[in-house]
Amino acid sequence: MTATKPDQDVIDLLVDQHEQIRSLFAEVRESEGEAKQQAFQDLVRLLAVHESAEEQVVHPAARADAGDAVVDARLREESEAKRELSELYEMGTSAPGFDARFAAFEQAVLDHARHEEQEEFPQLRRDTDPQRLRQMAGAVRAAEAISPTRPHPAAGESPVSNMLLGPPVAVFDRMRDAVRDWRQSHDSEHQSHGR
Repeated sequence: MTATKPDQDVIDLLVDQHEQIRSLFAEVRESEGEAKQQAFQDLVRLLAVHESAEEQVVHPAARADAGDAVVDARLREESEAKRELSELYEMGTSAPGFDARFAAFEQAVLDHARHEEQEEFPQLRRDTDPQRLRQMAGAVRAAEAISPTRPHPAAGESPVSNMLLGPPVAVFDRMRDAVRDWRQSHDSEHQSHGR
């Protein structure tokens, strides 16, 4: 997924993911058959990592800086995107009507990313300590670490494979839990070191 740069902050990391998401949308649009299905699955995984990190780490931090209205609007957009993604998943990439619905979904997700980049991220960068922004990137990296780009055929029924399989809502829930667990353990470490 995202190239690892240890000094990269969470905003730069999420903007890089926005670019990857744009590329995956194009790949789904331009592919057919199994390649289209695989690109769609890759998109689901990346959106799960991305939105889980935003929901658990970025939006709570941005609420104080960007305000409730901005963050609540992003959360509504994400909720609608998850619902639409689930419906697309149920349809299947080869279903009649998939491409038209997928195009509308793509536009909504790209609008959401633009809103984040223009409304939420600049205020977060301005009002948050740069070291804290780099620490927040750890949650995104933790989610990426358990979300391989493509499951290895020999992975079988491993916990990671199971985390990445199933309807998008289940994948999103499992990724959100993984990010939350990382954040809680990371916050505990900082509290114990601060004593």
